[in-house]
Amino acid sequence: MFENKESIRLINTAIIKSKEKKIDVSYQEKLSDICQTSSIKALSVAISHLAENDNISRDQAALQLVETIRNLESIWHDYVLMEGMEKLKEVLKKQTTHSH
Repeated sequence: MFENKESIRLINTAIIKSKEKKIDVSYQEKLSDICQTSSIKALSVAISHLAENDNISRDQAALQLVETIRNLESIWHDYVLMEGMEKLKEVLKKQTTHSH
């Protein structure tokens, strides 16, 4: 039992360390560059506009915008995944009918 717990700890540590290697160390530079873009300025305007129109704080407005974008991204991800699965099913179906 002890060996199993130790092995799990080692595997978890290895997973975390392998992720660290993949993370680009220049993230601060990337964040700084992104923060200077016109896209971020546009988001700032959108945050102010939403906060004023809905009479909410800028924090709440920013959160709503991020959640909306994430929801859209998730919906499209699921849609594309389902489309891909349908196409894969069609290909597999054609392969099985041609092989018989």
